[in-house]
This record gives sequence, C-alpha cells and structure tokens, in this order.
Amino acid sequence: MCRIFAAALADGQVGPVLKVGLKRLEYGGYDSSGMATIDQGKLKIKKGVGKLDEVDRSVKFDELSGNIGIAHNRWATHGYPSVTNAHPQVDCTGKIAVVHNGVIENFLEIKEELAERGHEFMSRTDTEVIAHLIEDYIKKGMDFLNSTINAIKELKGSYALAILYSAEPDKVMLVKNESPLMLGIGDDGNYAASDPVAFVDHTNRVIQLEDGELAIITPKSYKVYRISDQGLVNHNIETVDINVNDVNKGGYRHYMLKEIMEQPVAISYALNLQIQYLDVVSELVRRSRITYLIGAGSSYHSCMAGSYMLSQISGLPTIPAVASEFIQQFGKTLNPDSTVILASQSGETADVLKVASYARLKASTIISITNVVSSTITRLSRAYIIQQAGPEIGVAATKTYTTQLLVYYQLAVKLAKKSGSITEMEINSYMKGLRELPRLADKVLKDVREPISKLATELKDAGHIFFLGRGINTATAYEGRLKMLEISYIPSSAFSAGESKHGPIALIENNSPVIFLAPDDASRKVMLGNIMEIRARGGKAIVFGNEVDSELKQASDEFIGMPQINEMLTPIIYILPLQLLAYNTAILKGYDPDKPRNLAKSVTVL
Repeated sequence: MCRIFAAALADGQVGPVLKVGLKRLEYGGYDSSGMATIDQGKLKIKKGVGKLDEVDRSVKFDELSGNIGIAHNRWATHGYPSVTNAHPQVDCTGKIAVVHNGVIENFLEIKEELAERGHEFMSRTDTEVIAHLIEDYIKKGMDFLNSTINAIKELKGSYALAILYSAEPDKVMLVKNESPLMLGIGDDGNYAASDPVAFVDHTNRVIQLEDGELAIITPKSYKVYRISDQGLVNHNIETVDINVNDVNKGGYRHYMLKEIMEQPVAISYALNLQIQYLDVVSELVRRSRITYLIGAGSSYHSCMAGSYMLSQISGLPTIPAVASEFIQQFGKTLNPDSTVILASQSGETADVLKVASYARLKASTIISITNVVSSTITRLSRAYIIQQAGPEIGVAATKTYTTQLLVYYQLAVKLAKKSGSITEMEINSYMKGLRELPRLADKVLKDVREPISKLATELKDAGHIFFLGRGINTATAYEGRLKMLEISYIPSSAFSAGESKHGPIALIENNSPVIFLAPDDASRKVMLGNIMEIRARGGKAIVFGNEVDSELKQASDEFIGMPQINEMLTPIIYILPLQLLAYNTAILKGYDPDKPRNLAKSVTVL
C-alpha cells in the first residue's frame, strides 16, 4: 500500500517537483520514501526510512539532478521498512528503477526463476522482481517498451508502476492493473500519480488509465497502449476540480483538525447531490429483490447507519456487511435480482473492489458511493453517487464519513418518495432536517471544543474506553471507538447498549469511562436505564444527549449537550465531538493524528 508519482519536465530540475508531489501523497504510506532521476544517461537514486521530511533532511531530495524522475511513499506489505526495501527498486545493472503500488502475488516463483538465471536480489520486496524481469528481456535484445510489456505479462496481482531506464532517458514507463494511476497532461511537462493532488499545481488535465494499459510520458508527449495487443488507446482528457489550496492545512495544525472543522461546508456540498444520479440509483435499488450495503472501516459503519435510514425512512430492508467477509458469507446469494451498494471514500479499497468484481460475475447490480469521481469503483459500477466532500488528506475518515451518511439519508428520502411509503408532511420534516444540518454542525463544533478538550485530558491515560449506543447510533459508537483506536491507540470497545448486560458489563470497574450516545429518540428511555446500570457498578458515565434533557444530565457523571435534530440525522451530529475527542486525545499523548502507525488512507491491497 503506497503512492507513486512521476514527472517528465520540459525544463528545470525534477527533484523539487517530486518532493512536493510526494508530500501530498504521504497519506498513502510513510514508513519510507524514495526518488530516482535520470541525468546525463545515469540513474540517480535517493531513499530512506521514515516520513518524507525525515528522509529529506538526510538525503536532500531537492538536490537530485535531471528533468525526469519517479518517486514513492511506502507502506510495507513485503519486506520490513528499511533503506534496502524502500523504493525505487533496481535491477542488477543499476539502469532500471521501479516504484510500485500493489502486490505481486507470484513474485516468489519469479524470483526463484530469475535467481537460477544469475540475478542477484538485494531486497525482500515483491517489487524488485519487476526490475529484474525487464532487465532479462532487455538482455534478449528488446527495447524498453517491449521488455516491459513482456515482463508485465508474467505478473499476477495488482500494480501501478512507474519505471525508468537510463538507456532511454527521455521517458517514464507507466503500467496499471487494479491500483490507481492517472496521467497529468501539462504545458511544462507530463506527470503521473496515484492521486492528482500530486500534480494539481502543474495541471488539472487528467487521463485515468484503465487496467491492462501502459503509458509512456516524455517532457513533450504521451502515449497509451493496451498491453494485450500493443494497440494505441485514445483517452479523453478530463478536467479535475482540485485547487492546490484545498490540499494545504489552511492554518490548522493538522489535516485531521482542518477536515473535522470544515464539515459544515462539506455537508453543504453533499446536500447538493445531482438529482439525476439519485433518481437512477433509487430506481435500481427499488427494483432489487435484496440490497446489500458493503464497506470497510468507517465506510462499513456508514453502511450500518445507512441501513437504519433506508429501513426507517423508506421501508426498504437492507443488509450491511463487511467487505472482507461478504463473499464468503453472502456470495452465493447474489444473482441478477440483487443489488450491492459499495461505499469507499477513495474508490480504491481492495476488499470493496473485490466484491464489485465478484458481483459482476453474478450479474448483480453494482452501485457505489465514493468521494473520488475518477476512481476504479465508479468504472465498475452501473451507477454511482459522488459524496462531494472535497479532498481528505488525513488518514482518519472524518468528512468522508459524515458525507457518506448524508448520501444514504438522501437516497432513503428519494426512495420513500418513489414508493409513496411516507406522507408529504414526513418528507418535508426530513428535508427540513437536512437544511438545518450545516448550521447545527457548525454550532456543535464550536460549542464542544472546550468540554471535549477537558474530556480528552481526563481520558488520555485511560486503560480502556467503552462506547455504547442504541438504534442508529450503534454505528456512531463503533465509529467513535474506531477513531479513538486508530489515532490515540487507547484500547476501546463499542457495543449496542442493549448488549452491555451480555458480557461487557463484567469489565466495568471503578471509574471505567463509558461514553453513551443518548439522543432524544425512541431508545432514550432504555438508554437511561443502561446509564444507571453502569453507574451502579462504579463506571463513569460520559453522556452525549439532548441539551435540554435535564433528567439525562442528572443521571450522568459528565454530560455534553447536543442540539435536537431528526433521529435519522443524529449520527452525523453526534460523531463530530467524538472525532474531536480522538484528535485531542492523540495530541495530548504526543501522537501525529495525520499519520497513525501501521495505517494508510486507503487500503489498496487485500
């Protein structure tokens, strides 16, 4: 799981350009980084272990000479983080350099065969075999293009590749299969990256490569080929709407805080989904015999809440499922009458894409919810909805989570309208709640800053934190727990509060912190009973509830008031303070919330 960037400049040194682009891609991996350039027919390589800034202080990427180069941020999948295992990886001759995002499934077999033919391997990565394979074909008299094509045909797995060969110093070879990769077509040169944020200050003209395609960029030209028959491919150039300022921190200390605080704006954008897309998706879902909601991590939690929205608002029963388990659990139930709604903020989550490919074989209807219009998942889907959250750089999902919830809510209302299952008065009530949402989100983020900061101070040394919710906010409990786990590293558990008596309550000790999500909804009365049960056993009840609920406030050890809003929208409002709580706790513990250990923004390997 990594990110790659390549640039071929018409003029100037490429090192500084690669460094800026790689910094913007650091959300995809940061246990090591490296770059390679070609200067006067020779390959120049610098790389190291650690975050990009740490490596740069040591190796000084800006000093890499040459106008053409490739770069890589790594999150290890094969071979532990080390200078040797960092990319770029090279061949025996030191003339071929490769950077790679993905996994080569058959690299061990290839490595054994190449070793028998005299190749010497320096790393424990799967990537290194690619450089040696290309070298092998070049020794047979083939040029760079044909050597690469023949090498690629031997690979099994997922890969986005950028390759340099010093004997053909004016070009970068690019290959895509099941990992994101796009070209940037500029006036001052041409680019390629896992994400267009890497080159957005140079060009917003993009070509999305398809699986099984190879591209060559030079400072003044580009070509795209099909690997299967080497035929030229003519792609339309798309314009991406990303401003360079959108990927900066905007005065905030961390991307995560910036993205938490800009959720009122993201919510406003997400309220303006294209009507025709909602119409198409709702009609496909309405005709389906069974609908599954599928995601991973935060996206799965949005599926949990989305299932409540769809059933409560439109009367449509749906089954939320974890992507990594779906095929084994539900695969045999798929058929042409079933629909899978796939949620993935990046549109590149490997487990989710695997479900999409499987569902296609079963002729099921595939619908996706994503934040990236040019992502793989949109091309696998019959229809899709873009969340419109804007770029999210922080690893922990914040605004992409809340905007996914908004998509489900609007889809549920649209389905209810189509089926006539609710009254016009109810529809107006649901729409009124939507219109109030940006203002209420802004109010919550301002009102809770101080109490959340205080609460984080109390919780930073906790040995374990419990998160309990009921109904639709069971999903909020799971998502709040995930945020605390992934950026503050405090062991945490989440349950439906109704399940607390079936085991979890045995773990409650004196002053055990238990966070309750208790909005004024149908489960509020029984939630009050759960709070009393925890307090009777010495637990510390930290309650988020309606700001005017005096009874709930009296029953709590600590109470944080929240505004009244439609029950189906409470997950969007109630997750906001939990995001801030995780952020503040991580800061107090001295951790970088933008770069949680062992995690990356989008999981592009299985």
